[in-house]
Amino acid sequence: MALSNPFLAELADAFGIATEFWDWKGRLTEVTDETVIAILAGMDVDAADPHKAAEALAAVRERPWTRVLPPCVVTEQGTARRVLVHVPHGDWVRLAVRFEEGGWVDVAQVSHDAEPRTVEGRLIGEAAFELPTDLPLGYHRLQATTEAGKSESMLVVSPAFLGFPESLGDKRTWGYSVQLYSITSAESWGLGDLSDLSDLAVWSATQQYAGFVLVNPLHAAEPTPPLEASPYLPMSRRFVNPIYLRPEAVPEYAELDDAARSEIWALKLQLIGDLAHHELIDREPIWQTKIAALRIIFDAGMRPARRMAFNDFLRREGRGLTQFATWCALVTSHGLDFRQWPVELRRPSSPEVAEFAAANNADIVFFAWLQFQATEQLRAAQSAAHNSGMRIGIMNDLAVGVSARSSEAWTYSNLFAEGVSVGAPPDHFNQTGQDWGQAPWRPDRLDDLSYAPFRQMVAGVLRHSGGLRVDHVMGLFRLWWVPVGMPPSQGSYVRYNHEAMVGILALEAHRANALVVGEDLGVVEPWVRDYLRRRGILGTSIEWFEKDEGGNPLPPEAWREYCLASVTTHDLPPTAGYLASEHVRLQHSLGLLTESLDTELNLARAERSSVIAALRDRGLLATESDEVEEIVLAMHRFLVATPSRVLCAALTDAVGDRRTQNQPGTSTEYPNWRVPLSGPDGQPLALEDLYVDERAFRLATVMNDFAAPLRPPSVTTELID
Repeated sequence: MALSNPFLAELADAFGIATEFWDWKGRLTEVTDETVIAILAGMDVDAADPHKAAEALAAVRERPWTRVLPPCVVTEQGTARRVLVHVPHGDWVRLAVRFEEGGWVDVAQVSHDAEPRTVEGRLIGEAAFELPTDLPLGYHRLQATTEAGKSESMLVVSPAFLGFPESLGDKRTWGYSVQLYSITSAESWGLGDLSDLSDLAVWSATQQYAGFVLVNPLHAAEPTPPLEASPYLPMSRRFVNPIYLRPEAVPEYAELDDAARSEIWALKLQLIGDLAHHELIDREPIWQTKIAALRIIFDAGMRPARRMAFNDFLRREGRGLTQFATWCALVTSHGLDFRQWPVELRRPSSPEVAEFAAANNADIVFFAWLQFQATEQLRAAQSAAHNSGMRIGIMNDLAVGVSARSSEAWTYSNLFAEGVSVGAPPDHFNQTGQDWGQAPWRPDRLDDLSYAPFRQMVAGVLRHSGGLRVDHVMGLFRLWWVPVGMPPSQGSYVRYNHEAMVGILALEAHRANALVVGEDLGVVEPWVRDYLRRRGILGTSIEWFEKDEGGNPLPPEAWREYCLASVTTHDLPPTAGYLASEHVRLQHSLGLLTESLDTELNLARAERSSVIAALRDRGLLATESDEVEEIVLAMHRFLVATPSRVLCAALTDAVGDRRTQNQPGTSTEYPNWRVPLSGPDGQPLALEDLYVDERAFRLATVMNDFAAPLRPPSVTTELID
């Protein structure tokens, strides 16, 4: 049934709320009044009845006419773009661009036929100006001069096409994807850390000839327990989770006296002993022990030159870092959810927060210092990767959003919609839909802020990265909003200004000389993939999901060139587990299937048979072979046979792991994001075990076979020396 009144439908359209959508089974589904009204309420729009909806719609239509300039204009370099300017009817106006690096240029006015409009008792006219097509890339300022004075807004000039970084050129590359926390070394503190990442990159580059290491999001988590296990539900996407720090790698550690070192060593020994019998990764004792050790190092002070470097870091990061560190200190005093703090502390600009900051300055400086150290250790990992010959190096993962109780929600409280969360509609692998518990950015407020939070966040993640994977890249186009109290199936899509967000992403990646991959799996509008390809953003192709129109495996020659191609992803079991249909049994045990277990198992067996038949038809798998490792290797040979420029192998596949890291649609029902890297026998593997793992070398041999023709099944794969 359509929406109950035309005002509500028009209001939904004005705020980018879908009133209908195509579901995963190809059915056109209409959105209810209740859902639309709840989503509008999350954006401070009261549409509870037709009269209120009509009033809200009139205000929305009038809003652009109340501003001289739009708050933010994003354009592609080399493309003509018009800017509409609003001034009192009959007044003169001039428009100029002030460049980021200095200087300016006038913008020509062009013919524009628009009737003036009465706004708040004044007649307002609309003029049009066309931006030059030869503007340099960057963040510039639009400046309108009128009889009443000057007005300014942001102008972003983005590369029309990003493509591959210069370091990659026209060459192909491959790399490993890894959940960093899952792989520990003899020196780490019960959880994989940034020093382990450096060593993993060196091994991957020098022994495996890989071009990158793709890691899970390293975004900042809670500063105090209980800690959220999911790296995709962070407290801040701009800053780093200091749980990944290696205390001994902090430069000041080397300058500690014997007593301080002994104290840290005792803390570590106690932790390792306590964790010895834990089958899963337990972040809370790890973080509590690490932060105690890091506090010892911090309290010892810094040499003058190191203090200068730290002060410079504080200056460059500015107010954003100070507010994040203040939030961390407030959390330790008042609890994890700022929405339950005293009212006067819920706004970062309040006098009471300033008083708290003055009284707790040492703690705030400590939390800022943790970010300084995390940035340095990330830089060291990227340097190790590049110095070892990696063309890309570390590829970071960008989560879709943040928790509703996050530091970002506290810092930018009016940027986030209230009473709704982000999720996903039902699909084949999550047939009841998903509610991720993330607070969504309001598209209108993002525009008002000239996308500053987005710009700062992307720049921060790319600072020491050779690449960026954008999880659920469709979130730059639209997100599935779920009103609180409703199931995920009763949400709706809300559109964002994708031209602005993709443009800013491309500009920041261009400046960082980085590769960008968009995870475009699931329900995706076909034009979105076309748009991303035109802008030089890679897509994502998973071998299990790539099908032709008949539902058979898509031939390798039909795959996309501009994509990150892999066999599996972190939301599926490793390939050995998938081949055994373990994902189906797990979903059944958790009550996530809408069809019977037998039906889903039969579908999984048919899918497996179809893939194996395709591998055998192409000579990638011996006809008589049903060995799991041989099938896994053959599936990666299939990847190599595609034209995809960037290939990815899961580290879990390299070592024969079978256990799922994450089961979408669950929170505590399954130990998501806490499973250590393990071998085929289920026993945890240390980083040092990789160095002599022949299974990993066999997979690397396949991945490095870029130029060779397809082998006949009888040829034996040799190890890389």
